[in-house]
Amino acid sequence: MITVTNLRKAFNGLVAVEDVSFELKAGEAFGLLGPNGAGKTTTISMMVGVLHPDSGTVAIDGVDDPTKPSLRRKIGNAPQALAIYEDLTAEENLRFFGKLYNLSGKELASKVDQMLDLVGLTDRRGDRVKTFSGGMQRRLNLACAIIHDPPILLLDEPTVGVDPQSRNLIFERIELLQKQGRTIVYTTHYMEEAQRLCDRVAIIDHGKILALDTVPRLIADHGGSAVVEADLNTIPDNAAALPGTLEGDHLRFETSQPMEDIARMSREGLDFRTLTIDQPDLESVFLNLTGRRLRD
Repeated sequence: MITVTNLRKAFNGLVAVEDVSFELKAGEAFGLLGPNGAGKTTTISMMVGVLHPDSGTVAIDGVDDPTKPSLRRKIGNAPQALAIYEDLTAEENLRFFGKLYNLSGKELASKVDQMLDLVGLTDRRGDRVKTFSGGMQRRLNLACAIIHDPPILLLDEPTVGVDPQSRNLIFERIELLQKQGRTIVYTTHYMEEAQRLCDRVAIIDHGKILALDTVPRLIADHGGSAVVEADLNTIPDNAAALPGTLEGDHLRFETSQPMEDIARMSREGLDFRTLTIDQPDLESVFLNLTGRRLRD
């Protein structure tokens, strides 16, 4: 469906994307996860044909020129910089973008109604976008990107600056679109979004892909150990044999099998007053790969 091969792009000598390659199957949700400035938007821009790569190729459905109108019609692009008109109403925005894809008459009217309902803006259809909250504008941005019913969606940081309610609605709609068979490329710097929405994730930083796999495999390969912390009711006689460190009655240790170790120690008579397990996640993966936190 989509093949990205050895993409490179530099601006005035500053390399933004370096040797980026990945492939997507039809119906897959694929995440580009990395901090601001990692090269995510530049990669998306080359995939949609807004930017021309210095080297490398993008092939979609076997076509290696994403600027071709026949291919553009297959793509829905929701850019990070909102692509909607503030002085128009929600309905006028949708009608405008629908007409760009040759929708008209009853078909256009039906699509506008469907999109407004999909993103929860039916009751605000006649209001100017400049009166909308950030979350409402993001929802309309998504609706305008998919009004022509494209099989491929490129979603660049679609939840930046939105409220929790709008974020959850956007999540639910993206999950619905994937269930309908869309192929989705989703960029984000929020690890919980990638973990929830994406079948596979590429960790990208300084323009390079550091690791690419399913979320469970990334965590297993690069997430490190779980951290167990517990307060003990009594200090056992064999305290020196306990894993990790014991300070007063507080025990802390790292393990790749926390539940098994806790069950074993409980069987051996260790009496826990409190117990917490901090499991590795995608942020752990990013920290271990780069040495700094995802949102730095």
